[in-house]
Amino acid sequence: MATSYAYVGAPTFIAAVEGRLAEAGFVRAADSASADIVLTYCTSASALEDLYFGDDGLVTSVAPGSVLVDLSATTPNFAREVNAVATVNDLVMVEAPVTMRSLVAEDAFACDNLLGPVASEAEIPPAVRALLEALFGEVVEVGAPGRAQLMRNTHTLPLAAALVSAIEATALDDAAARSVGALDADQVPLFSPVSADPVVRAVRQKRFTGDYTAEMLLAELSAALMAADDAEVILPGVEATMHLLELLAVIGGADMAPAALALVYRDEAAGAEAGLDWTRAEQAYGGGHDHDHGDDEDWDAFDDADWNDPADYDGFDYSSN
Repeated sequence: MATSYAYVGAPTFIAAVEGRLAEAGFVRAADSASADIVLTYCTSASALEDLYFGDDGLVTSVAPGSVLVDLSATTPNFAREVNAVATVNDLVMVEAPVTMRSLVAEDAFACDNLLGPVASEAEIPPAVRALLEALFGEVVEVGAPGRAQLMRNTHTLPLAAALVSAIEATALDDAAARSVGALDADQVPLFSPVSADPVVRAVRQKRFTGDYTAEMLLAELSAALMAADDAEVILPGVEATMHLLELLAVIGGADMAPAALALVYRDEAAGAEAGLDWTRAEQAYGGGHDHDHGDDEDWDAFDDADWNDPADYDGFDYSSN
């Protein structure tokens, strides 16, 4: 008899992987209560908390003996809390956060672009292992609850830093080209780190839409900052990257691909062509903002905003549970 699964979360993810699960012999159930395995992938902390602990939350509504597999980005502490409550309710909790090999891959949720760090207090059932292998190009069991989230952080944060560095290098090239001439396309790889090349290509090709979105990356960075807060560590580089992504989200780019962050460095016309609206930034950060990168003073409204709390952007307010 085929193993059934239910899914709750971002529709773009299940749309990309449902075919792989079917090929592996898994059948999608009508609802969570009737499924052998329940997959969850939320892009906001409030949605994830409500899904598990709200009225009719999963930890109390699914049948005893069911397996819950959370693919979301959250804090190690929250992952441990969910596991503890699930265990008390006779459920098997598996922590397997979606982890990207490349933030700008054209087929973001392709099997070979997904890593699967897996943590659980219980032994991973064979059917769950088979499901994870259908989702991820590589599955790595990392031990106790919380450790998979930690591994996702240590993998994703350098990728996010490289994304911003490559975009800023491209922005500088574009700006300087007005006086000294742009580098030829075939010259860019000669002077860029190998890790930057995919980002440069994505920006040059205007690949600003995709299944993996700025919102999803924001959720990962927000979770990382809350984990850092729990550990009393300051991560200024992550904060800076998150603020840029928040700005992209404010002007309408939450559902765009991470490469669309390059549009934050361009003029209003380029943003408008891609569907962004800079007047939203004026409303959010103050009416004095004029999007002109030729004068640093034009960023005063953005710089003066209160960015002390990584939870400031609605939808990414991770609690430090």
